[in-house]
Amino acid sequence: MSYDVDWVDAFSDVPFGGNGCAVVHQGAALPDEVCMAFVRETSLVECTFTGPSDLADIRVRYFLAGREIPFAGHPTVATVAALRHRDLISDGALTLETGAGIVPVEVSGNIVKMTQIAPAFGDRVDASVVAAVGGISATDIVSPPRVVSTGLPFCITVVKDRATLERVQIDMPAFRSYLDGLGVYGTDVMEPFWVTLEGATAQGDTFSRLLMSPPNPPEDPFTGSATGAMASYLWAEGLITEPRFLAEQGHGLGRPGQAQVEVLGPRDAITGVVVQGAAHVLMSGVLHL
Repeated sequence: MSYDVDWVDAFSDVPFGGNGCAVVHQGAALPDEVCMAFVRETSLVECTFTGPSDLADIRVRYFLAGREIPFAGHPTVATVAALRHRDLISDGALTLETGAGIVPVEVSGNIVKMTQIAPAFGDRVDASVVAAVGGISATDIVSPPRVVSTGLPFCITVVKDRATLERVQIDMPAFRSYLDGLGVYGTDVMEPFWVTLEGATAQGDTFSRLLMSPPNPPEDPFTGSATGAMASYLWAEGLITEPRFLAEQGHGLGRPGQAQVEVLGPRDAITGVVVQGAAHVLMSGVLHL
């Protein structure tokens, strides 16, 4: 069998910026092991596999190197950009069936705007436990860490400055203890999402990092689903004064990315999060299986 594939850099409008994702068109019916093997072959963080849907315009499956996840942000942007690149969709609105529910999307050329689902606020996690995962001190964390999901759960952790953010390094024994404390084992909660309230550039409002555990690559250049969860947390906790801001990530990896973010609804009743970014189709080809 052969499948059309597009490799797309999401949250950037230039080659090798943002975060790459390979989109396998009409590959949603492939076995899980094949999908994960393809992700490992690419050395990317995530890849997507599309197919027909009875519930939405298109079905999208999201895979890491070691498992399927219900939703991911940069692969959503990449998938829609790949569909637009091949003229499989036109500019305008469409819906995606994901493991986290129906995700509304709007596309205009290479700009993709997705509306992530209303956040689910989970457990607060002791700052010392999360700090140990990143090899920093609990005093470096300026707000109580909390698990938040807009389709995929992350422990949002706000650190005091960019210098602290750049010092974070994942400690695997501490990460396993963190998962044990939450009562999960990697499949339900992603690694902590570290953020500081200063941009990587003069235009940015936040700067973030996501360090990942094996078999994934060591760090995710841009994380759209975590950005939605982070935005919900910052707005609900009163850490930002406006619901619209520019999120930045990936600059330390030489893959700078940006997303326009808007939290919908009041602080105590958020209805969704809009995350918008550009995408660049880097290369296209055919997968032979």
